[in-house]
Amino acid sequence: MAAICFTKLPNPSSTTAQQALNRQRHHHITQPNSLIVPPHSLNSFTSLPFSRKILTTRLSTHLPISATVLSSLPTAKPERLGSSGEKVPKWSWKAIKAFTMAELEARKLKFATTGTEALLLGILIEGTSVAAKYLWANGITVFKAREETIKVLGKADMYYFPPERPPLTDDAQKVLDWALDHKLKSGDSGGEVTTSDLLLGIWSEVECPGHKILAVLGFNDEKAKELEASSSGPGFIDG
Repeated sequence: MAAICFTKLPNPSSTTAQQALNRQRHHHITQPNSLIVPPHSLNSFTSLPFSRKILTTRLSTHLPISATVLSSLPTAKPERLGSSGEKVPKWSWKAIKAFTMAELEARKLKFATTGTEALLLGILIEGTSVAAKYLWANGITVFKAREETIKVLGKADMYYFPPERPPLTDDAQKVLDWALDHKLKSGDSGGEVTTSDLLLGIWSEVECPGHKILAVLGFNDEKAKELEASSSGPGFIDG
């Protein structure tokens, strides 16, 4: 008959067993991925100063935030600014905001450039200027303008990633220069270049997409004259 051997298990209270348990605990603590936090202590864990520091570091590493504050809009004729004795008008902050919204809208639609259609959408999205209120009052909304934009220019490639600041098209640059010239010719040297000037500039470029979209949505020469009459003269405030 085969002999049966019995092995005596170590007593948990013995010195050898206690040392083994201590080594196991030490192993878990020293391993960076083995830290176990009880559910009831999560709140206190996330409130620790070092955890906030780690979170801030990760956010700054993986979520970069860039912001550009514009004080003026680009012009194709910088030599004319300040070349004469007349005071150069500034752009209103609502016009600058509308331009910024135009760049964002161009990126949203995945267009490689910021065109006159984007300038029109920027005016509508800004929403608080005289030009924007006039368009909305006449049934020209950002939703209709965006829909017509896609009809005129077509949908962009959904996998295309536009630049952070899509450059202006030639037509869009002409609109900005027209708006500035229009303010200079008005004789209101102390006034600002407003979104109304910007909208009238879009309408002045007959072949541009922005003009075509406006025409389809019911804007015409009479409405352009009405807008100009209501937004001209000294002391006019854009909004």
